[in-house]
Amino acid sequence: MTNALDRTATLADAPVLQARNSAAFWAATGRSRGHDVIRRRGFLAVAGDARAGLRVLIQEPDLTTEEVAEIDDLAAGAAGPVDMEDPFSATDLSHLNMRSWQMPVMLRLPGPVPAPSIDVARVLDDADLHAAEQAVIESFGLARFEPHRGGELFPKSLLDEPGVEVFVARLEGEVAGACVTVAANGFGSHYWVGTTEAFRSRGVGRAVMLGSLAPLSQVPVTLTASKLGRHLYESLGFTTASPSTWWSSNRG
Repeated sequence: MTNALDRTATLADAPVLQARNSAAFWAATGRSRGHDVIRRRGFLAVAGDARAGLRVLIQEPDLTTEEVAEIDDLAAGAAGPVDMEDPFSATDLSHLNMRSWQMPVMLRLPGPVPAPSIDVARVLDDADLHAAEQAVIESFGLARFEPHRGGELFPKSLLDEPGVEVFVARLEGEVAGACVTVAANGFGSHYWVGTTEAFRSRGVGRAVMLGSLAPLSQVPVTLTASKLGRHLYESLGFTTASPSTWWSSNRG
């Protein structure tokens, strides 16, 4: 597995890399929102409010009975929606009666990144951060965060978290897409890569990926891909490693 000094990685490493980076991202998100961050050997959980809900990130493929029982208790006591991800697809949470599906964990090895054809910039101020929030809420259909409250999805303090960056792509003077990257432990990952409906099929997703990949070109990068995004990521040098299983109380 990669570390701060070793920039090599294999497809077999990808689930662990994704698990660790997702934990880093959601711990940073939880801290920035003032939510409870719960760390255990086999999982990390962020217990939020009625809109943010509970997020659980499985960290090991061999959760103990006690760890699964604690996840059950957290889900039962959640203030809002419950979302869980298991990049190992090894923990059976079907007893929670939540919707489940699988998406591939993908890995990109270090290598050059072409310049985007659309303006992509790192978010530095409140206006761009709020525009990025709105783009992500629309792109992912995050009805729980509507009506939009600036700074709720991405608090300004999230930008102060080590390794966390938010990027926006602009077309015609408007924010057309956004994403978040996290660099931790010698590798990177992408989250919330989205394009607003008005600007879809115009190269925005590719542009925001290229612009955000450039600072990570010297390290392995992982992500979890949707069906719609997989072809784009493959064209950018990502290779499918293994399926990640997701669980959600949201039936939509």
